Amino acid sequence: QVQLVESGGGLVQAGGSLRLSCAASGFWFSISAMGWYRQAPGKQRELVASITSAATTNYADSVKGRFTISRDNAKKMMYLQMNSLKPEDTGVYYCKDLTGIAGWGQGTQVSVSS
Repeated sequence: QVQLVESGGGLVQAGGSLRLSCAASGFWFSISAMGWYRQAPGKQRELVASITSAATTNYADSVKGRFTISRDNAKKMMYLQMNSLKPEDTGVYYCKDLTGIAGWGQGTQVSVSS
């Protein structure tokens, strides 16, 4: 079964940190480019970070220098370390394979208070 399960969200104060995790199953994770998306209230879902199978990373300007995406192919896990969080980082965060094999997971809510 192709599945992506996100975890690690929560409520933090501005300036705090969170680490999101994504557990993948049912597809060739190690050869798949992966990404973290977020959807803020009333806004479209946006790609905030991506990582290729070779671990090349890319970030949206809004999170560059604060977020770090990583992956562990042996465990079929992907992570998003989020530091110096801002209220505008609030939203539901989703992990996604960029090949389109897996559907969207349930996401994990991140709320940053000012």
